[in-house]
Amino acid sequence: MAGSGASPLARAEHFIWLTARVLEQRRFAFHFLGNDTRPDSAEEAVEAALTAYRNEDGGYGHALEPDLRGPVSQPLHTAHALRVLDSVGRCNGRRVEQVCRYLTEVSNRDGALPALHPSLRGYPAAPFLPIVDDPPSDLLATGPVVGLLHRNEVWHAWLFRATDFCWSAVDALEKSHPYEIQAAVAFLDGVPDRSRAQAAADRLGRLVREQRLAVTDPLRRADFPVAPGYGPGEHHFPYDFVRTPESLARAWFTEEEMDRSLDHLAGEQQQDGGWPINWRAWAPGTALEWRPIVTIQALLTLRAHGRAIA
Repeated sequence: MAGSGASPLARAEHFIWLTARVLEQRRFAFHFLGNDTRPDSAEEAVEAALTAYRNEDGGYGHALEPDLRGPVSQPLHTAHALRVLDSVGRCNGRRVEQVCRYLTEVSNRDGALPALHPSLRGYPAAPFLPIVDDPPSDLLATGPVVGLLHRNEVWHAWLFRATDFCWSAVDALEKSHPYEIQAAVAFLDGVPDRSRAQAAADRLGRLVREQRLAVTDPLRRADFPVAPGYGPGEHHFPYDFVRTPESLARAWFTEEEMDRSLDHLAGEQQQDGGWPINWRAWAPGTALEWRPIVTIQALLTLRAHGRAIA
């Protein structure tokens, strides 16, 4: 058992073995343990665990994204699966072709994804994720998928109209909120037109600062508004937009602001070794499933920015 004097990584490892699903256990082992010498064995273990959430339509369900319950495929589940595949270098081949086929089937007429497909109706879902019969196209669902597929040089007919939608949505952003900005950054960090992406990111950076969407001083959180519809204290910090130093969003913040936010992130590790969620926990099981996911992301972010975790 990891004691209070153990490293952040050792404490997190204890938390993962204590609470996480098999998928997050294997993701943690892939990213941080590296003690299996067989070629591709860790990647294969992650991919095998992810397969349990896959459906015959090529999409993913079964509460892969913990706030959406039930077995049916959903765009948000499938985006989550793509992020997992990307993280282990498996975002290619037949599996991704099948994912793109699913994305084509559930897209709206403009080629973009809705946040929730109506097939979720009848299954439990977070109350802040409403299910409607004719859901609108959504940058939150579409942007991260498009950016990730472009970054992995995946070419599929679905990407053409979806990319056009994302450009239009990003260019139209005037009043926004942190999750939408995160989706825009994920798109801009992967899209091939780098000069256009840089110009769009520069504009979004000004928007983020003008609307105070990122808490640049954690000691003054009360001075930064929480977006409408968010839970109490559901703030976002520079590291939420800048997962790696290579992100276009890195230019939005000074060295001091990034350091303060990373200090805050490191300090958020709880006594049990895991990181907390800061949005509304609407069911006990969902909070338990989210925390290992958030913990892995916190460790990856800290490591990417050169912070010692071991």
